[in-house]
Amino acid sequence: MGSSSQQHRQIASEQGPVHVAIITVSDTRTRATDSGGDLIEQRVTSQGHVVVFRAIVRDEPDQIGGLLDRIVDDTDARLMLFTGGTGIAPRDTTYDVLSRKLEKTMPGFGELFRMLSYSEVGAAAMLSRAAAGTYRGRVIVSMPGSPNAVQVAMDKLIMPEIQHLAWEVAR
Repeated sequence: MGSSSQQHRQIASEQGPVHVAIITVSDTRTRATDSGGDLIEQRVTSQGHVVVFRAIVRDEPDQIGGLLDRIVDDTDARLMLFTGGTGIAPRDTTYDVLSRKLEKTMPGFGELFRMLSYSEVGAAAMLSRAAAGTYRGRVIVSMPGSPNAVQVAMDKLIMPEIQHLAWEVAR
């Protein structure tokens, strides 16, 4: 895996800033209380990438799916970062909606996220349905809504590979 991944990262790093959409799925969060979305935006912009869309959407399947298609149709976001709605409670529908839309899945994201979460929250990590994949030439990442989970996903998985993710699917 060594040189091929390194070559891809090098080429990706020359592609310029990644355009990102941030979507918080919540029935209760507002822009003032969206600490997970704020954390994502801070991580993205601090490395010179651009947030081209940000919204909070209720945890309703039709609203989540409709917003996803609107972002793909109306923005140039290469990476769509969803936070919230990934648990197993009846109102948690993000995973269900997105998993039906994904054209290619990236099982490694969820596997690694749960592995990293295990060291922080123990066996409760198995309740997360964090997932990632591609849809219509874009990368979708879905992570839990807690700020600690967002921090793990952003710092350990997404930001180290952000340009590689965006470039790989666009080739």
